[in-house]
Amino acid sequence: MRVEAIFLLVIAVFCGVVAAVYWGTSYEQSGTAMLVGSCLLGLLPGGYYLWWSRRMDPRAEDDPEATLEQGAGVVGAFPSSSIWPVVLGLGAAMVGLALVFGVWTAVFGASLVVSAVIGVVVESRRGGVI
Repeated sequence: MRVEAIFLLVIAVFCGVVAAVYWGTSYEQSGTAMLVGSCLLGLLPGGYYLWWSRRMDPRAEDDPEATLEQGAGVVGAFPSSSIWPVVLGLGAAMVGLALVFGVWTAVFGASLVVSAVIGVVVESRRGGVI
């Protein structure tokens, strides 16, 4: 995780320098605030990753002498194709359209969302296509 931490911290330093230069040349508050926010978006996870990288065992990705097999990890099973993500997306779209067309579309959308959630749960418990 050390490489990721250094990458994020470099982004934070870059955004901090750009924010200082931007504020010094333009005196604009909103752009400076957004650049400072971008600096924090790199600083917070980068600092957290750096903190964890010092407390955990090094990964294979952090070792320059590691082989490809050491970083492969466990290859698990992948789920089969399913219709339920499409049904969930359609239901969420119908619920979103309820803001435009009225509450009656939310009823159809909510029923699609509920049926998709039930379908995914049942399908994952049975291990096959329903």
